[in-house]
Amino acid sequence: MELFPIPCETYKLGFIGAGKMAESIARGVVRSGVLPPSRIITSHSNPVRRVAFESFGVTLLPRNEDVIKGSDVVIFSLKPQVVKGVLSQLKPLLTKKKLLVSVAAGVKLKDLEECADQSRFIRVMPNTPSAVGEAASVMSLGGSATEEDADLIAQLFGSIGKIWRADEKLFDAVTGLSGSGPAYIFLAIEALADGGVAAGLPRELALGLASQTVERLARGRPRVVRSRLAASF
Repeated sequence: MELFPIPCETYKLGFIGAGKMAESIARGVVRSGVLPPSRIITSHSNPVRRVAFESFGVTLLPRNEDVIKGSDVVIFSLKPQVVKGVLSQLKPLLTKKKLLVSVAAGVKLKDLEECADQSRFIRVMPNTPSAVGEAASVMSLGGSATEEDADLIAQLFGSIGKIWRADEKLFDAVTGLSGSGPAYIFLAIEALADGGVAAGLPRELALGLASQTVERLARGRPRVVRSRLAASF
């Protein structure tokens, strides 16, 4: 297999799809110093999304094709129902010199590789806390992705939280746990706050106390959390 190393000191990162998740990743990469904004590019026709990226220095190009041509690493941050169609449209530009990454939930590597007609792909499942730099992400490597590729993606996604590596067969469970988990935590926080309000606390104070309680618990060591859970049964 012919190898095409990504130039770590000079590579450019492109986003196909410039929604909230792409913005969270790009902001984290810039904020952590992993890449300067001058090495990040994307494209979007919506003025609001364009302003969001331009506000921290990311370059907006006219078309997705321009993003592909100007990038060494391309993150497809698209809705699951459209990602395969977009890959098929861009396939002629998706050479083996480019490392491709998908954050589309539920779309398997074999389908991504088939649509792109190449297997230098890494699938990543991040979650919504990426917006505040506390993502829980998991990645799985495609057929021709290298360990060096994995290290690069671990560094990128490590800038928005923590990242683990796992076999793709576990991704449905990952999506259920960390992908959907934040919604249940928000419900738990609201329920705690409702209890506080019922006991006489002002709503703002109750929400603040509930949020801080969950945050501090989550920052504890997993071993400590497990021991507390075990002690409660």
